Amino acid sequence: MEQPDATTTHASDDHRVDPADPAAAPTVDASQTDDAARERALLAGLAEYDLADEDLALLEGDGTDGEDREIATTLPVLAVVGRPNVGKSTLVNRIIGRREAVVEDNPGVTRDRVSYPAEWSGRRFTLVDTGGWEVDVAGIHKAVAQQAEVAIELADAVLFVVDATVGSTDTDEQVVRLLRRSGKPVVLVANKVDGPAVEADAATLWSLGLGQPHPISALHGRGTGDLLDAAMAALPRVSAHATPLPDGPRRVALVGRPNVGKSSLLNKVVGSERVVVDDVAGTTRDPVDELVALGGKPWVFVDTAGIRRRVHQTSGADFYASLRTQAAIEKAEVAVVLVDASAPMTEQDIRIVQHVIDAGRALVVAYNKWDLMDDDRRPYLEREIDQQLVQVQWAPRVNVSARTGWHTDRLVPALERSLASWDTRISTGRLNAFLGELVSAHPHPLRGGKQPRILFATQASTRPPRFVIFASGFLEPTYRRFIERRLRETFGFEGTPITISVRVREKRKR
Repeated sequence: MEQPDATTTHASDDHRVDPADPAAAPTVDASQTDDAARERALLAGLAEYDLADEDLALLEGDGTDGEDREIATTLPVLAVVGRPNVGKSTLVNRIIGRREAVVEDNPGVTRDRVSYPAEWSGRRFTLVDTGGWEVDVAGIHKAVAQQAEVAIELADAVLFVVDATVGSTDTDEQVVRLLRRSGKPVVLVANKVDGPAVEADAATLWSLGLGQPHPISALHGRGTGDLLDAAMAALPRVSAHATPLPDGPRRVALVGRPNVGKSSLLNKVVGSERVVVDDVAGTTRDPVDELVALGGKPWVFVDTAGIRRRVHQTSGADFYASLRTQAAIEKAEVAVVLVDASAPMTEQDIRIVQHVIDAGRALVVAYNKWDLMDDDRRPYLEREIDQQLVQVQWAPRVNVSARTGWHTDRLVPALERSLASWDTRISTGRLNAFLGELVSAHPHPLRGGKQPRILFATQASTRPPRFVIFASGFLEPTYRRFIERRLRETFGFEGTPITISVRVREKRKR
């Protein structure tokens, strides 16, 4: 190790380090020195092998994943409201430029208020899709209408969508009264004007008293540019209602079978009736994001539609809802898979867990409806966990009751453990020292009369942790699983999948 210069200053020019003084020498962990020396030696030996350009790029990497946290800012909120089946979700998809909101010909497909980032003419804003507002309804339809009313209350401006081919109805008149009481700027949208012949029908909507109706066709895009210009004129540049998002809140997806309690858990965590809850399976259709402060940290919880047995066997709104759920898992950092503890575990539960692992997301398994489980069910559940979740014993397990709130406070510590493991990086020197000790104690079995040798290993990335091993021969899958198990025992990795890939390289011919 290179000695420090005797003229190096510390506190001042009068205080100099004496290299001969052992007390003044910097202390270096001997194990770190050994790991670094081992890494240099293994790298030097690797130079004798044929390496591809991607190998060299990996070995020369700086150890970063190049992932920048998206910084969210407070944006003005534009809500889209109207009675059922007037084309609100179709308009939302037209504005955001992609098929994100679930659309079907049947009324009542959208149920929760769902937020999407949008942009027009260089102005960014939050677009909120809502369920159809109806008067004097009960059950789930009443809950949907209440969510639409909350969306109006929390918006900076409103797009009120009316079906121009039908004209104004009694329900439309009721929505107008609601909008006037809110005092929010309103832009009247006359939808389904597919050609000049229908524009006369749109003109009759002046009778609603909300000013000029803007004739558009959300399905074909006709007139939507002029509509958005009018919306930007009504929308303030600074939101009076949006919640400022802190930098980089962690995204948590709540996933599971239909009717397992995902929406109930979100409402309990948020502390309000944020999403519609009903005994009917499949109530949630669109993923719903909600910013929550838990444990002094910001989290974005995403309630998703239940994943059914086979996506291709579903149709209509349920089919698209399943696709949106899969996309929500991809956007999340950690997924909470809810399992009904009061009923036998199904193959679908296992498939959902595997889907999260395949997506490379951190994982927490939450056994919900614990309050409904009797004492006779408990030993069967333990047996199911041992037998069916044997491959994911590394995932934290939380027993909760979304209905009563029992043990929901244990959810955040489990999430933090999984995310910490998801972000964990092991130094190359420490990783090779670990593998050296492992191979010495448990060498790879002979294969074809030869024994594959591990030449070098490095962690290619995090989120999830991915390891690349350079070897002189093929490593059996059982030996890779053995390495993964020992990695978890040594370094933790609780709650995150890890992947190990092997690159077989031959010695360079002289």
